[in-house]
Amino acid sequence: MALDDDIAVLSGAPLFSLLDRDALRLVAFAAETRNLREGDTLFRKGDRSDGGYVVSRGAIALDAREDGSAAEFVAGPGALIGQAALFARIERPATAIAREPSTVIRVAPSLMRRVLEEFPAAAAAMHEALALDLVRLTEGLERVRRRLVAIDGEESPAARDEG
Repeated sequence: MALDDDIAVLSGAPLFSLLDRDALRLVAFAAETRNLREGDTLFRKGDRSDGGYVVSRGAIALDAREDGSAAEFVAGPGALIGQAALFARIERPATAIAREPSTVIRVAPSLMRRVLEEFPAAAAAMHEALALDLVRLTEGLERVRRRLVAIDGEESPAARDEG
């Protein structure tokens, strides 16, 4: 029954919701489940990533500032922590600490590669979703740039040359 529970959790998480049942079964079977106590550190800012995490139960606080202020984001059940870490070993941009007893499912980049190789339709769907996210990010940055230009009154010569 635990495998079916993990499949249900994964199917509700960003990107994993794009996988069919067989692909989800592979991920659930091959992924690692970790139980955390309140206050346990999942990873620290600056650590080299070991994969992405889907929160199965509990709450994980993500803090990029590490200055004692409240965490910037708290990931609950179904949240994906470390999307980029599913595909590459990166430096963690924040510290992740369990706010309460929690369970996470770790998906290593090697497992994601296997899933994408064995399920090309899932790979195409994920590629499309990530490309759309990148387009939205680029459009958002362009809106910010335009607002800054409006505040400054005109573009700098360097910005005009790039545009």
